[in-house]
Amino acid sequence: MTTPRTEHLVLPGVLTAEQADATVHGILGVQREDGAIPWFRGHHLDPWDHTEAAMALDAAGEHDAAERAYTWLARHQNEDGSWYAAYANGAYDDVTDRARESNFVAYIAVGVWHHYLATGDDTFLDRMWPTVYAALEWVLRLQRPGGQIGWRREDDGTATADALLTGSSSIHHALRCALAIAEQREEPQPDWELALGALRHAIRRHPERFLDKSRYSMDWYYPILGGALPAAEAKSRMEEGWDRFVVPGLGVRCVVPNPWVTGGESAELALALWAMGESDRALDILQSIQHLRDPATGLYWTGYVFDDDAVWPRELTSWTAGSLLLAVAALGGHEATCAVFGGARLPHGLAPDCCA
Repeated sequence: MTTPRTEHLVLPGVLTAEQADATVHGILGVQREDGAIPWFRGHHLDPWDHTEAAMALDAAGEHDAAERAYTWLARHQNEDGSWYAAYANGAYDDVTDRARESNFVAYIAVGVWHHYLATGDDTFLDRMWPTVYAALEWVLRLQRPGGQIGWRREDDGTATADALLTGSSSIHHALRCALAIAEQREEPQPDWELALGALRHAIRRHPERFLDKSRYSMDWYYPILGGALPAAEAKSRMEEGWDRFVVPGLGVRCVVPNPWVTGGESAELALALWAMGESDRALDILQSIQHLRDPATGLYWTGYVFDDDAVWPRELTSWTAGSLLLAVAALGGHEATCAVFGGARLPHGLAPDCCA
């Protein structure tokens, strides 16, 4: 039985009301009492996927659980504004990867803005603003002169100058959300506006500034999902990569030519398609990955090797379920999710004087 909080999570061929409820409770079952959401119980937490799962909980009306997830980030932020790349089973004092990745750190801005739009909680936004501000300042210290964002800083402080297109596209989205938070609080951030414009220009016009990861589907669709491309460029990019990455009836390859489709990439592609106004194709993609659903838990397997007819790896991940719920919420018209991923009212920053 649906409620006004979850009726937008019912989608023909994807989720019934009972299945939506099971998936939400599957994520809640992974969340620890302190708010941490690891990949699954006993596995590690990374800040990006933790945030994506929290956003899915907000899309399902589980606002208290989502707020506990953001409070976990606020409590365990490093003094420099970052978070580590991996925490064993979500335990803040058991760090398994002490490097800090720029897109992991930036993504809190997307989650916090989404939670605010879902709840209208000004007190939450005020409380989280110092955390968001410190995180974005840390990220922008890794921006290169060409606008791209270096992807990682090692535990000894050494910065990796190489930039990833997927990561920088995610940061582009996060910067837009961070600027929306700043506008809501009437605290202008002109340096962020300049950084956003430079980053968008690098994504659109300078592929040579990023490591070549074109074999990965995320590099194909993330500039679209991150809101960095205007409509015509997004359409062209989508058509260019479609036959390389989409396996009809099964989902989206993680990397070509491997015969492996993954749920998270498929759901994110559906979200990008929705943002482009292509809801029919988005629905087709979401319907195609229902073979990954585990009926016992409501969660989804990470991937499937179709040449071997084998689920691999044997992981039911919170973030795979989270990405699917967010895509369904967008197609279902959930206001906060549509606003965050549709991007119509998100700031664009200031374009640089380059390549005129």
